[in-house]
Amino acid sequence: MPTGSRSSGPRPTPIYGRTGAQLYESIGENGPKLGRTRAIAYTDFRLTWRRDYRPQNDGSCKLVSATPKLILTYKLPKPASKLSAATKRRWNSFIKGITAHEKVHGEMIVDMVEKIIAVSVGFSHPDDPKCKKIYGELKKHLSALSKEQRARSRDFDRDEMSNGGNVHQLILALINGG
Repeated sequence: MPTGSRSSGPRPTPIYGRTGAQLYESIGENGPKLGRTRAIAYTDFRLTWRRDYRPQNDGSCKLVSATPKLILTYKLPKPASKLSAATKRRWNSFIKGITAHEKVHGEMIVDMVEKIIAVSVGFSHPDDPKCKKIYGELKKHLSALSKEQRARSRDFDRDEMSNGGNVHQLILALINGG
């Protein structure tokens, strides 16, 4: 993980039920909110930067350093009451798989931050002695990297949640016990 980055750990969202089916139904009703809808789980992040832009002798401006502060937050469901031994085993397997899925999203975000650093540090803009134009130009590259990360994340979710995909299998095992 880049310097200055950290994970805030899982943020549990209480769900209710005694069986796998009830727990999954409760996720739909009480699971982590993602916009206006509910999700099984999701990964959120906050990314801020310390950037050092320096005017150069030739009248250009150069970004000499970019230090990120990345905070990853994993929003996960958590049963609010004690579960039977059988349901607890199924739940533990389910949440372990869901957590692993969300960690992949976190890795994609970290990868994006590393790509931003690679593109940013050393980036320069001609005829910018007061370093006023460089960020606008840099922002075009950063936007592309952000779109790439979102597309990767959507593709990953589509594959994992498709019929027979990993998350689909986790849901079936939780509900059906197999």
